[in-house]
Amino acid sequence: MKIGVIADDFTGASDIANTLAKGVEPEGGLRTAQFPGIPDLPADEEIEAGVVSLKSRTAPVEEAVADSLSALRWLVDQGCQQFIFKYCSTFDSTTEGNIGPVAEALANELGAEKVIFCPAFPTTGRTICYGHLFVLGKLLHESGMENHPLTPMTDANIRRWLQHQTQEAVGLVSIDAVEQGSEAIAAALQKADERFVIGDAISDEDLLAWGEALKDAKLITGGSGIALGLPRNFLKEASFKRGGNASAGIVGPAAILAGSCSGATRGQIDVHAVSHPTFAIDVPGVMSGDVTTQTLLDFFKAHPGQAPLAYSSGSPDDVRAIQNQFGQEAVANRLDSLFADVARELVQTGYERLVVAGGETSGAVAQAVSEALGSPAMSIGTEIDPGVPVLSVGKTEPIAMALKSGNFGAPDFFAKALRMMESGK
Repeated sequence: MKIGVIADDFTGASDIANTLAKGVEPEGGLRTAQFPGIPDLPADEEIEAGVVSLKSRTAPVEEAVADSLSALRWLVDQGCQQFIFKYCSTFDSTTEGNIGPVAEALANELGAEKVIFCPAFPTTGRTICYGHLFVLGKLLHESGMENHPLTPMTDANIRRWLQHQTQEAVGLVSIDAVEQGSEAIAAALQKADERFVIGDAISDEDLLAWGEALKDAKLITGGSGIALGLPRNFLKEASFKRGGNASAGIVGPAAILAGSCSGATRGQIDVHAVSHPTFAIDVPGVMSGDVTTQTLLDFFKAHPGQAPLAYSSGSPDDVRAIQNQFGQEAVANRLDSLFADVARELVQTGYERLVVAGGETSGAVAQAVSEALGSPAMSIGTEIDPGVPVLSVGKTEPIAMALKSGNFGAPDFFAKALRMMESGK
């Protein structure tokens, strides 16, 4: 492997795997695979970029650090030359972590002298200017992320937010230097006294400049956008396009599972419900045992060929009320287990296309499906919407999956994803 990625959730892992596989013209990308959890065995030699998917974003700090270091050591054993710590493009974290503590541990393990933090993803409206993170032109803390049930983001100044999480001083390479190109970025990094540095970026051109400036960096942290220009550092002498493999068409039974409460996902559910069967999961019923795995399986099997969707999404007020009643961790664990059990049963009974929304939900489902199929690696296929590729799981009889971050995707994402899985393009 050339590049090794440690992703703090499964949808983010798919996002950056998609970026590395696509690359940019004319070089293209790297042969990329996504791994649900830390593999027990070496990766195939043909894989050039490996993305290890963890569920560490909201884990206790000590657990997140330990898992991330284990992933790093496996990637080191695969021969990786450069490492990326991938977190959400909205910098999802609390004042305690986990971004700062994990980055500290990885930097110390690798002996990295300067570490960039750049969650920018302009294609989806995430930009950073003078250390402030914007979402579709709104400051982060006014974008809806302030209502996130697990990691409410109440400060758009990510330099200040990161400083809460780390003992390292946090600096900034501002847009003034970035817009002058890679040499100016490299000079600004060299001049910075701080070990940790926030990197501004408001366009893909800025990210490409960052990619060139970071060609020799041991550790890079950020959203998937920071990886945009990295493959060309390894492939700049290649004369042919690489990566970005097309997906083989899969036409088997399909199901959609949504566990995200983001505004984008709730809107996508509304659009899908106009012409497809949907099932609103009663969370109190799940907690009492009245809603079970079989309840959802019965729903899916009653609507073959109709792109059925089961979801547990709700408004911020509804989510808070349920968490106050049953406990945040208890609700999250019970829903993750429910989605995982349903996905496992669907795959084992012949379902071949699964679309999943929400980072925690995607993690639970991906691990369950990987275990059911006995396949540790997911290959990266066609991009559905920015940041969301089709994943192929299993070698002999593969199934297609899409793992969507809550805020990603067009309004008709669910039906679109199933169509692209079927057509392969």
